[in-house]
Amino acid sequence: MNSFNVTFRNPDEILSFLSIVEKYDIAMDMIRGRFVVDAKSLLGLMNLGLNNVAELRVYGDCSQLKQEISRYVAA
Repeated sequence: MNSFNVTFRNPDEILSFLSIVEKYDIAMDMIRGRFVVDAKSLLGLMNLGLNNVAELRVYGDCSQLKQEISRYVAA
């Protein structure tokens, strides 16, 4: 398992993120506080809110994915 902290500033970033992660046949979760949602779920990601740092957990090989989502990774 690999994990990254990610954040979204507007709904367009969430849609762009989803178009990237949906290409991968890997299980992924987003976690913020006590909430855990499927990282490929639009409603789930919107429910986590904007401008919040959430943890993306990837259950598989994600070397290429990491490069593609680098603009969403929180510092």
